[in-house]
Amino acid sequence: MERIYLDHAATTPMHPQVIEKMSEVMGTLYGNPSSIHSFGREARHQLDEARQAMALSIGAKPNEIVFTSGGTEADNLAILGAAKAYSDRGRHIITTSIEHHAVLHACQNLEKQGFEVTYLPVDETGRVSVTDVEQALRDDTVLVTIMYANNEVGSIQPIEEIGQLLKEHQALFHTDAVQAYGLLDLDVKKAGVDMLSVSAHKLNGPKGTGFLFAKEGIKLSPRLYGGEQERKRRAGTENLVSITGFMEAVKIAKKEAVKKSEQYLLLKKRFIHTLEEEGVSFQLNGTLDGSLPHIVNLSFPGTNVEAMLVNLDLAGIAASSGSACTAGTVEPSHVLVAMFGKESERTVNSIRFSFGLGTTEETIKTAARETAKIVKRLLK
Repeated sequence: MERIYLDHAATTPMHPQVIEKMSEVMGTLYGNPSSIHSFGREARHQLDEARQAMALSIGAKPNEIVFTSGGTEADNLAILGAAKAYSDRGRHIITTSIEHHAVLHACQNLEKQGFEVTYLPVDETGRVSVTDVEQALRDDTVLVTIMYANNEVGSIQPIEEIGQLLKEHQALFHTDAVQAYGLLDLDVKKAGVDMLSVSAHKLNGPKGTGFLFAKEGIKLSPRLYGGEQERKRRAGTENLVSITGFMEAVKIAKKEAVKKSEQYLLLKKRFIHTLEEEGVSFQLNGTLDGSLPHIVNLSFPGTNVEAMLVNLDLAGIAASSGSACTAGTVEPSHVLVAMFGKESERTVNSIRFSFGLGTTEETIKTAARETAKIVKRLLK
């Protein structure tokens, strides 16, 4: 049975060049970047080169890049770190109801510590309103954290407009760009953001590494205590092997971003067209335009998430859902609940398909036909 991987929004396979680069570093650069001898200096040179590449990829300065263990830590460092560092200015935070749990749970943790959080709604396309952000702003707002693009439905948020809005306000602006980085052209100055989170494993790099862009001059209360690595913002010896692999993945992604975006959008349209040819009923969650090119989230009326995912897996197709399936019960996706309401059937019958390295038009057609068969079978 042919296995087809359509869950690239969850994680991506490592690019062969990334694996090659990491293998090379594993065997040659074992010094601690904080050591002053020649072995340490060689490791430090590699770390500096990676930091430069990351900074260049988003229009930042090298000293504004903080290497982390991934997107979750980057989000936590930005949100908890900034909230604590600037609590003397106010204790109000603004976010949206469709954020990744790394953001939502960090905000909920701050609520337990006396902070007040406003969770903004989104429309049926999964976008937040700039007007809603403006109306939620208060004199004591210290942080606004809104994702660049949603990981479940792919909706791209009006980040530049929000950045412009916050230009004259004291609030820091953070964006979780984990799903957007590597596909969209990100420029921190143009976007008007103060902090931006990224993870390597979403763009064919290794798991367990990422970075936080923190604009020069921004104070962050550290989440880890230890050495003085990362300019005292993130203690712990840097994961040089993974960071080097991350650098390689970023270089590849920058070269191929436009071509890949066009290719994935064509695959998305082909997937939808094939389902239409097969005569199955479905609804698109979000929009084709204004969303990430590699994510398509579809609602299949009359089905349910758990049965769909099990049957897709049996057919060799890896897809996913924002719903948590445990012990035979389905917890609706918080993103789809925010978009359509708790009572909507879409919250429990929607599947996310996402494309990436190795996805071809032929595999897309095969996957769509198999999906159609499953839907028809489940509706009988």
